[in-house]
Amino acid sequence: MIEVSNLVKQYGDHYAVDHLSFTVNEGEVLGFLGPNGAGKSTTMNIITGYISATEGTVTINGHDILDEPEEAKKCLGYLPELPPVYPDMTVKEYLFFVAEIKGVKREDRFDDVMNAMESTKITNYQNRLIRHLSKGYRQRTGIAGAMIGNPQIIILDEPTVGLDPSQIIEVRDLIKSLAKDHTIILSSHIMQEISAVCDRVLIINKGKMIVNDSIKDLSRRMSGSNRLELKVKGSAAQAKELILGIGDVESVDVVGEEDGIVEMHVYSKDTDVREQVFDACAGAHLPIYAMNLIEMTLEEIFIKLVQNMEKEKGEEEK
Repeated sequence: MIEVSNLVKQYGDHYAVDHLSFTVNEGEVLGFLGPNGAGKSTTMNIITGYISATEGTVTINGHDILDEPEEAKKCLGYLPELPPVYPDMTVKEYLFFVAEIKGVKREDRFDDVMNAMESTKITNYQNRLIRHLSKGYRQRTGIAGAMIGNPQIIILDEPTVGLDPSQIIEVRDLIKSLAKDHTIILSSHIMQEISAVCDRVLIINKGKMIVNDSIKDLSRRMSGSNRLELKVKGSAAQAKELILGIGDVESVDVVGEEDGIVEMHVYSKDTDVREQVFDACAGAHLPIYAMNLIEMTLEEIFIKLVQNMEKEKGEEEK
């Protein structure tokens, strides 16, 4: 569907995008993450053909964005961070204008515009001036514009920025509904949004890829991502020694002991050790009072990955 190969965007000595390669498969929702200045918007602008790359290629459904821009762009719908809507147009006027610009056949424009408005739930606002819409409905109008021409791929750059909590939920639900029929790239700083909507996450920093993985697998393979909060009845020394004897357990921290109940945090890297812990405690006659598996949130993973990259870079520069 989308293939980005060895992509570079250089401004003087600065690399906004630094030899970036990834693919997006049909029907997938990809979360695109990175701190401010990481190169996310630059990458999306190159994918959409808005700016050119210094090196590398972007292929959309087999069409090179540089060599076959018209064919490649027919497959794309793009909503930049600031929706390019015209405040003195009505919603319907704007969408018909977008349809004309995109080259939608005259006989198909009405159905295309009506379908886009229906999908984004703005049909009741079609005759209202865009300047009189709330920010949430301006975003919906921008998304409707991205849908004109029925593109297979929709790219959304910070679609909920500046919205209030209720508007964020509405736009998030809209993205979920679009994901049923489209391939989506979603850039956002709201980690709950990425976790709720996306199948896979791509994290970059300073133009370089840090990780490209499913959210579930990313959490599993992070060191310390599986923390088991455990309470057992018995001595702290006995319980800790017992749990450390489980092969997949990396470390055990005793965090409290009261009235003969020991509270521990059990860390494992890639394995859910709850069954092993249960069997070990049952065999040693240590009653379990509580056992909860806590996985790192996407926000915690993101911060840790960026910090690790900065740490490694600092060590290389020494």
